[in-house]
Amino acid sequence: MLYLVGIVITFFLSLLLISKKNKSFADKILATWLVCTGLHLTFFYLYASGNYISFPYFLGVEIAMPLVQGPFLLLYTIAITQSQKLTWRSLLHFLPFVVVLCVLVPFFSLSLADKILVYQNGGVGYETLTGTVLVALSISGITYIILSFLVLRRYSKVIRQQFSNTDKINLNWLRYLIYGTTVIWVVILAGLADMYIFGTVVLYVFFLGFFGIKQVGVFSNGVVVNDNNGNVKLNEPLAVTATVIENEQTVEPQPEVLLQANNEKAKYQHSTLNAKTGLEIYTQLKLLMESGQLYKSPELTLADLAKELQIHPNILSQVINTYAQKSFYDYINDLRIEAFKIALSNPDNKQYTFLSLAFECGFNSKTAFNRNFKKATGLSPTQYIQQLDNAIGDNFIPEA
Repeated sequence: MLYLVGIVITFFLSLLLISKKNKSFADKILATWLVCTGLHLTFFYLYASGNYISFPYFLGVEIAMPLVQGPFLLLYTIAITQSQKLTWRSLLHFLPFVVVLCVLVPFFSLSLADKILVYQNGGVGYETLTGTVLVALSISGITYIILSFLVLRRYSKVIRQQFSNTDKINLNWLRYLIYGTTVIWVVILAGLADMYIFGTVVLYVFFLGFFGIKQVGVFSNGVVVNDNNGNVKLNEPLAVTATVIENEQTVEPQPEVLLQANNEKAKYQHSTLNAKTGLEIYTQLKLLMESGQLYKSPELTLADLAKELQIHPNILSQVINTYAQKSFYDYINDLRIEAFKIALSNPDNKQYTFLSLAFECGFNSKTAFNRNFKKATGLSPTQYIQQLDNAIGDNFIPEA
């Protein structure tokens, strides 16, 4: 019964994606992935229930199907983070799946009765093939999970180079997707029985359905797009939550930007910026921060700041990385922390909570403020205030 429910939910989710308006390329990959997963669950259900005797036509296909899981995970991750179209080279990821199908041609050529007999005898005569496929599956699973994590890591760096506040564009959906796939492969590599493996797959599908539909992003339209200059731009309104899937679904830096973030040397190899010009820009940047206090804008982006300085965002990113030795995200949030410290030391601000002061300095969530404050000072805001209280013998600003 569990498998039947899993099959129904899997095909239902794929139908939601297929019928979704303004489907992204990532949506199409996920829909195809879910269809393949649904078919694989169906084949296993027929085998586990003994009904394969009545439907022997596709026996053997399920042996190769795990080899599509890793490629789909990687291509989906790339499609979300790079807005990249599928090319013929991308199809090479599915070559192991095709190779295994070709190797199985002798089995497919058997009569239906002989196919059933092979299954009834536990695959006698095909032990070497199944053992080889199991090794290939293990290598494929580990390789594609690692590759997906690497793509996600590079993407995270790109976000920190463009935004001063990342709470609205967290990557939890993609992380959960990779983590869930990792759990399935751990169960496979542990050598557990098929019933546990496919039981885990069904639970994973339940999670995808619940999490995706609840957040209204994967199975509905997103709200973040690229502007004409190749910069990530937020469209209003956005819900500030711990996991905003619509943002992850559609925040898509241009491919060249993501590739640049992979290597600092490659990132600026075509830059004509010299030391003198770079220092001048950095001086102008500091003056702008002091006079205009642009960091107090919660939605400040690299593109916004570059526009104020009338330079290209890539140049500004290089200047901040080179002279401040920080990412754009860390640079702006460190300024916010310093502004908060100044506001905290002002006796006129005793009537305000420190969280309200943090918001005034440019933070838009308590979580982001606490995280950045601890990173910058090594103390939580409460510990920092307690130290100030002890130093001056006075009760400082309350927490909330």
